[in-house]
Amino acid sequence: MIKYNTFIFDLDGTLLDTLADLAASVNYALRAHQMPEHSIDDVRRFVGNGVKKLMERAVPEGIGNPLFDITFKTFQEHYLEHSLDTTHPYEGIPELLQELKCRGCRMAVVSNKMMKATQQLCHHFFPEIDVAIGENETMGIRRKPAPDTVNNALRLLNAEKEHAVYVGDSDVDIETAKNSELSCISVLWGFRDMEFLTHHGATHFVSKPMELLDYAGL
Repeated sequence: MIKYNTFIFDLDGTLLDTLADLAASVNYALRAHQMPEHSIDDVRRFVGNGVKKLMERAVPEGIGNPLFDITFKTFQEHYLEHSLDTTHPYEGIPELLQELKCRGCRMAVVSNKMMKATQQLCHHFFPEIDVAIGENETMGIRRKPAPDTVNNALRLLNAEKEHAVYVGDSDVDIETAKNSELSCISVLWGFRDMEFLTHHGATHFVSKPMELLDYAGL
């Protein structure tokens, strides 16, 4: 088994169960603008490509809806205020990160979540994380599955690709790892199941967070 000293993590569905808070903010925005709401399972299918794409999928007719921009803004404002209401780390994640830190591993989070929310959540839950990067179009960094956020994280960590691995829960993460020229480990506790991940090219899986320690070394 190949060993790594640098771990690049996705956030939603990998480190944090954020689904309930995302769904609450989606439905708050839809309700505020007299649009039909969605179930938790609907929102689960919508996530993975950033919050704008999430709302494109949630709003009838997507960005073609004349109320899309204001509905998206309402979502953003509500989520930044309520991103910690029910969000919590998956069982075993805090212990995993503490152990990786003790072993001298470097860690980053790269997310398609808004930059402010990504950094807020990582600061609150995961002091062991060295670098947290979210979506920020003004910086000219393309969101996943483009490799930009991963490459930026590796640069900030002063880490080499040959010793780094990407950890995520979705098809976007698999593609991001491929575009970043990193191996990918897919987690089975997140928003997608093994059948879905296998269909999208996943080859390495962990069913519990502490299994990732088997990959930590050097």
